[in-house]
Formats: sequence, structure tokens, C-alpha cells
Amino acid sequence: MLLNTWFMYKEIYIGILIPIAGILLLMYILKLEYILLLAVFVTPLSVDLGNYDFGVSISVPGEPLLVGILFFLFLKILLEGGVDRRILSHPVSIVILFNLSWMCITAVTSELPLVSFKHLLSQLWFIVPVYFGGLMFFRTKINIRKFIWAYLISLIVVVFYTTWHHFSFGFSEKAGRWVMSPFYNDHTAYGAILALFIPVVFGLAADKTVSRKYRIVAMLTGLLFLVALFLSYSRAAWVSVGFALAVLVLVKLHIRFKWIAISTISLLVLFFTFKAEILDKLEKNKQDASSNFIQHIQSISNISSDASNLERINRWQAALRMFSERPLVGWGPGTYQFEYAPFQHANEKTIISTNFGNKGNAHSEYIGPLAESGFLGFLGMIFLVITVIYTGLKGYKKSVNYQSRLMALSVTLGLITYFVHGLMNNFLNTDKASVPFWGLVAIIVALDTYYLSEEKLLE
Repeated sequence: MLLNTWFMYKEIYIGILIPIAGILLLMYILKLEYILLLAVFVTPLSVDLGNYDFGVSISVPGEPLLVGILFFLFLKILLEGGVDRRILSHPVSIVILFNLSWMCITAVTSELPLVSFKHLLSQLWFIVPVYFGGLMFFRTKINIRKFIWAYLISLIVVVFYTTWHHFSFGFSEKAGRWVMSPFYNDHTAYGAILALFIPVVFGLAADKTVSRKYRIVAMLTGLLFLVALFLSYSRAAWVSVGFALAVLVLVKLHIRFKWIAISTISLLVLFFTFKAEILDKLEKNKQDASSNFIQHIQSISNISSDASNLERINRWQAALRMFSERPLVGWGPGTYQFEYAPFQHANEKTIISTNFGNKGNAHSEYIGPLAESGFLGFLGMIFLVITVIYTGLKGYKKSVNYQSRLMALSVTLGLITYFVHGLMNNFLNTDKASVPFWGLVAIIVALDTYYLSEEKLLE
């Protein structure tokens, strides 16, 4: 108090941050799980300084909190004797550790090592605090719901802000691309997160073991998100929710996972077998993006005139050419946007193409790693998808507890929306997507590790 009085006398108002910093430091030491919840809560409301003239690209206050958790979590692990072996030996954890290890190797061989190690570091402060820290946090049953609602409450605020902002522009399709700024960069990232949480929220609303008021709040939240998803005009998000709904039908019909996998592989084989005929058919579609729902859906397959679709194809083609030149180790994590320009072909460029690496990345969670970390980077992402979905569906089918079954199914469906959306966009290099994504993955693993193996929920 005396120090702050002196600061205020000298008109140095930064002194008011001292008690806040002191409280945060005590929480880091004594109640690290509270800091995790705080980081999750502020993530939807965080603002990327890279969008302004601050000379640094970091989302505040979310990412600095995660960096602190990363540091104190390592200290906690060292002082308390390591991590639960069940966590480290879980198939999902093994895949994640492999991906991080391979990312470290390809950062060494990177065309731009500094960029790659910065990218690796950012992945560490997303994955370690949220996934591994989350697994420690989720040993207590109630903490799973706390984590989900910590993000949901802030996301609801962003949805109301975006909808009101959108209303002032007459809910136009063009305005729908940016009205969520400054909280989300564009409508695709915003739509991806809404799609991710829609199955989760409706899963909470379907839980008959909780109070009626709780279920009503969850149901209203789900309906709000559906409206927001519609107004986002994010075609990839719409498709991802439809795909998750189809998976739900298959699960309810008790179709075995292996038949779903075989069917998916068969469809991919058919696509590549008749690729020329399919592309010829798609090239006849001239429907551009529109505020009309049906026309907007039709524009999804327009690869003849829709600039957004054509630019994705341009980025993918460039990524594949990058991969063909360096198939083993790639060009380095996080380097795609700085290296892809020479791999573009003039006849594939669009009105929104650029050579300056300032308009995003490969627009795919699968093709991006292929160019940046080679075939093993791509394979690591595929194995992550397979192990997460398999673990989630196994938890749904084998758990003897109603809550565990419902949570496993709804969270798995939510993650499926992101895996599908990841075919057309990639956001795991941002806190907006990484925090909920890795948190939901941790919930799937926690259900499998703690609850399913013991055939009970920890209270």
C-alpha cells in the first residue's frame, strides 16, 4: 500500500499491477488448477497483439497465463516425483509425445530454425498445460464440467457480442466474415469452435442425472450456438456438424468402428479412382458464397469460381510440392507461410493469393504437417485422429456409468467436428482452438484412464 501510494504520487500507475501479480504468483504456487481454469476462461476473450502494432504476436491474457502454467507445472512434476505412468503410457499420450519429439527433430533441420523453435515452444505451452495438466486436473470428476463451462461462459459472451455486431450490419454474409473481431480472426475459426462445442453442450443438456435448471441452461446454450453457427456462414463448420450427426446415427445403430473405418477408406479409394470425373463435375458448379443458405451450401463444391475454395486448392498444391521436395523432414514446423510462395503456379493463383506469407497457412491440419514435418508429421496427425476417436468410442461403449458414457460420446463427436473441419482449415497454432481441443482430448483420455479402468467415477 505504501509503495503504491508513492507510485501514485509520482503518477506511475503501473503499480496497481503489483498486488494482482502477487495474487497470481500465490495461485501458481498453491492452486495451479485455478490458474488453468482462469486461462481457459479468458481464452475466448483474449486479443492477439499481432493484429496491432506491438511487434509481437501473442494472445493476451490467455497465452502468458499458459506460459506460466508450463513453467510451474514442470516444477510441480520435478518436486512431486513425475507424472502418473498411466498418463504417459496411454496411446493418445504416446502419439502426442511422438509428434512433439518429431517436431523438435524437424525444427533442427528446418529451413528457418528460429521460426520452428518458436512454433514448437508455442505448441508446448498449449499441449503441456492443457493436455497433461488437464489430465492431472480431471482426476476429480467435477473438474471436467468446470473446464467445459469455463470456456463456454466466455464463448457465450463472444457470441452475444458477435451477434449484436452482426445485427448492426443487417446479418450480411460479407459482414459475417469479420464481426467476431477482435476475439476471433475470422468466421472460419469462430465457426470451428462453435461446431466443436455444439455436441458437448447438447450432451450436457441430455444428462438426466443433473438438475432440470442445469439442463435447460445447457439446452439454451446449444440453441444459441446453433443460431450463431448459422450466422457464421462457415461452410466447413456446417459440414463438420453434419458429419458428427451422421457418426451419432451410426453409433446409435451400433455399427462397429472397423466398418466405419473400412467405409471411410473405401470412399477415399473411390474418390481417387474417379477423381477426374468428380473434379469435372465440380468444375461445372458456378455458385459463389451467398447469404442464401441453400446457395451457400451449394458453393461448398464450387472449385471453378469461388475464390476461397480455389485459394485452398492453391495452398494445398503448394504444400504437396513442398512435400515432394523434402518428403522426410519437411521445411520445418511453422515455416509453411514463409516458404510456400515459390511453389505456387501462376495458373492456380487467385485474387486473394499472396507471395508475402501474411495471409495464413496451408488451410489443413493434415497437409500442413506434411509440408512442414514430412511424412511422419502427417502420419502423427492421422494416428492422433484414430487413437482419439477409438478411445472416445470405446469409453462410450464400455463404460458402466451413464455420465461417463454420455460425456465420452458428446466430447468425441465434438472432436470429430474439428477433425473434419481440419481437412479445410487449421487453427491448432492458436490458443482459441488449441485450448478447447487439447482440453477435450484430455477429457477423453481421463475417462479412459481413471474412470473406465476403475469402472467408476471419482468423486
